[in-house]
Amino acid sequence: MIHVYLDDWRSSPLGFALAKNASECILMLEECEVDILSLDHDLGYRVQETGMDVVHWIIRTGRFPRRIYIHTSSPSAGSNMYQMLYSSKPEHVEVHPTKIPEDLLEQIAIQHRLGAS
Repeated sequence: MIHVYLDDWRSSPLGFALAKNASECILMLEECEVDILSLDHDLGYRVQETGMDVVHWIIRTGRFPRRIYIHTSSPSAGSNMYQMLYSSKPEHVEVHPTKIPEDLLEQIAIQHRLGAS
């Protein structure tokens, strides 16, 4: 099981696989079992795809990760992404309108370090 961080500009937290665009993120969701997915919305100035394309794909296919966080700096886009996911999610899926909490990031980083040694 992996954790995926969709962002074209920020680096991924320790223990996360980085997807720099929507297509990469969708490929990871297709190919892997994803525990945590953290979504950005705006993915570059010249790129047509956004994090919303990933949201539409998740809803259309029903391939929900276990936990979804939204770390975009666009409040309106983040709110729209959250509302769409929350209203469509299965009962066992968690959707959070905020970035991943620091304590959870620390736990994942520790697990990653222990697994790497």
